[in-house]
Amino acid sequence: MWIQVRTIDGKETRTVEDLSRLTKIESLRLKIQDIFNVSPQQQRLFYRGKQMEDGQTLFDYNVGLNDIVQLLIRSQTDPPDSPATKDSLGVACSSSDTSATSNSTIRDTQPPTSSKNTLVDPGIGVYKINELVDCRDVSIGAWFEACIENVTLAPKGQIMPTKGKVGRPPKRTNGKLEVEQGQAHGQGQTIDSNRNNVLNSESNRASTSQIDSDVIYHIKYDDYPENGVVEMQPVDVRPRARTLLRWDQLQVGMHVMVNYNMETPDERGFWFDAEVQIVNQTSRTNKELRVKILLGGPGDVIGDCKVQFLDEIYQVEKPGARALSAADGQFKRKSGPECKHCKADPDAECRFCSCCVCGGKQDAHMQLLCDECNMAFHIYCLNPPLATIPDDEDWYCPTCKNDTSEVVKAGEKLKASKKKAKMPSATTESQRDWGKGMACVGRTKECTIVPSNHYGPIPGIPVGTTWKFRVQVSEAGVHRPHVGGIHGRSNDGSYSLVLAGGFEDEVDRGDEFTYTGSGGRDLSGNKRIGEHSFDQTLTHMNRALALNCDAPLNDKDGAESRNWRAGKPVRVVRSSKGRRISKYAPEEGNRYDGIYKVVKYWPEIGKCGYLVWRYLLRRDDQEPAPWTPEGLERIKKLGLAVQYPPGYLAAMANKTKKEACARPGRGELSQAEQPPSKRVKIEETFQLSEQQQQLIREDTANKKLWDEAMEHLKEGPNFLRKMEQIFMCVCCQELAFQPITTVCSHNVCKTCLQRSFRAKVYTCPACRHDLGKDYIMTQNKMLQMLLDQFFPGYSKGR
Repeated sequence: MWIQVRTIDGKETRTVEDLSRLTKIESLRLKIQDIFNVSPQQQRLFYRGKQMEDGQTLFDYNVGLNDIVQLLIRSQTDPPDSPATKDSLGVACSSSDTSATSNSTIRDTQPPTSSKNTLVDPGIGVYKINELVDCRDVSIGAWFEACIENVTLAPKGQIMPTKGKVGRPPKRTNGKLEVEQGQAHGQGQTIDSNRNNVLNSESNRASTSQIDSDVIYHIKYDDYPENGVVEMQPVDVRPRARTLLRWDQLQVGMHVMVNYNMETPDERGFWFDAEVQIVNQTSRTNKELRVKILLGGPGDVIGDCKVQFLDEIYQVEKPGARALSAADGQFKRKSGPECKHCKADPDAECRFCSCCVCGGKQDAHMQLLCDECNMAFHIYCLNPPLATIPDDEDWYCPTCKNDTSEVVKAGEKLKASKKKAKMPSATTESQRDWGKGMACVGRTKECTIVPSNHYGPIPGIPVGTTWKFRVQVSEAGVHRPHVGGIHGRSNDGSYSLVLAGGFEDEVDRGDEFTYTGSGGRDLSGNKRIGEHSFDQTLTHMNRALALNCDAPLNDKDGAESRNWRAGKPVRVVRSSKGRRISKYAPEEGNRYDGIYKVVKYWPEIGKCGYLVWRYLLRRDDQEPAPWTPEGLERIKKLGLAVQYPPGYLAAMANKTKKEACARPGRGELSQAEQPPSKRVKIEETFQLSEQQQQLIREDTANKKLWDEAMEHLKEGPNFLRKMEQIFMCVCCQELAFQPITTVCSHNVCKTCLQRSFRAKVYTCPACRHDLGKDYIMTQNKMLQMLLDQFFPGYSKGR
């Protein structure tokens, strides 16, 4: 087994061979040290996002053949803290402390507040302490009721940042909107002469705003006391709204405050500034008011908004209006309910805005809010209940909390999974290293062109194709099991088998051979081979292979087919292991020899002395056998050679080079060590029938794609692989089934496109071309017929 080790920056990738699935991580570090010249203490290894720790094996991390492990090289020593950094931090801290001290000094100079009903003049700013005001939330632009807790001066040279595009609100003069000139005094500019025409109160307001701009108001929201004291700029504070406007007082262009819900306009929401656009009354009860919502900034507006609550339209109060306190009343406005389920009814139980266990709204101070799902829980409703509110900053409910015992942190060993704990390799006391075999590395890809229960040849796999290892045969879909000799289902039949010469009394005549069933050996634990110790039975895979015979099943005496060609086809793979009993076996690897049929099966006593089940299989394939002159010529034309796993040849070359260096002058390389010869150029083109050529001409919607595919006809079986790429569905990444050819010439499975439309995505999955909600999905039947002919059986199970 071999893997690839790549540095974290991706600049260097090296192959580490001679590994096992049971190789310890500390042993892997030693091999990496020899290649990268990095000590094990400096190595941090990562695989699929997990940090690999000593004491674990490659099998524990599911590292597969030719997989990539990332290497991060630690620095030898941690850089010490520089004195400059410490000094700068010290200066920053002292500056912060000075600022905090200065701020606290300013707050201490303010008059003490003894009662919320008494207004206290702080001596700075426009508004007084304990005054009822409206404050704008700069994140959404809505106004909320609040009370001023304190007033302080802004630090010199510091400008309070404003979130979003919230600007200073326009002010009204003589019924017209006039935008205030900004920062004119800071730039040495004089106020325009038309300001002299404004009323004296407005002149006082302008001069007051100059002083107010250097002030910070500390407010507390009436409905959100949990937010505590919030610092606000003067531009986002104004006197509490108190005057309701009648319908006959509304005029186009007026600046008012209305209730509006951004998400659901028909329901009650928050309070926003608005400019009246349309005032329409067709009868005494039929009234319509449309406004433009002003969110604060010059361009932050929402036009054509219909106001639902026409009896709750407030006049916008200007700075300088009579100050209100709690002694004058609450002056509360109706806002949207915090909970849509119970409508904020204090007597109704609700598991959405209150405790999600009991639904009760009592003991709000004893409720905990989950930081993940935002659901509330009484501490006495938890299981087990809590005695007090925990001091932790973050709290998670039992549903959202992660089990810390199951979390593997960086530097910790993996937790043993239940699946691996039940494996025979985990329970055996044997110290044998079973992880070096290629059957243990696992598949790196899977055949999806046909289902696993497919009978007959695999499209694109010609007779004579040879693979080095059985796992490659599994990846190609010819024979799925890595180790087992028969692939099938006891209630369906057998799909493929491997002839590996496991029994000496088997007879192989090429076009016909006898095959011995499975079973009868003790393979307990993790054994792969064993001596016969009991009789075989016609069950499991033996029964599956018997079902391929065109005869009623007989589990006592066997049966012979009435018409052997009418039986179910079986794909046969010959292994080089059978070379000792058969001259038809390949010299290297595993070769696909075509389709065979079961002629008969019977029980008999084998050389082992136990009952075994025999099967006689006969070849029934139009493609020539690979040992015949015709088959050898076809293999030469197709350029078929032994297929090796990615990285295998490089790993073997490195291994051979090391052995040559260790034992110089040992002579020529053996045949297995010879470098592979260049691949023969393919001389046999893929043949299209007249019907296929006619269907391709009729499929005008895919003319461009067919022109591209036809260029690969000269590549023989590779033509089918190219077709699989061209007509692959972009959604499921498989060959399109019941293809829909869109107007933009892309082919998508009908079910995939329907799923996209159910998700209200009405665009082409490949190019995002707008298909429209009413797009009619018409199946391309000509393309479907062609795909069924090129890839027989691929639609089974789709």
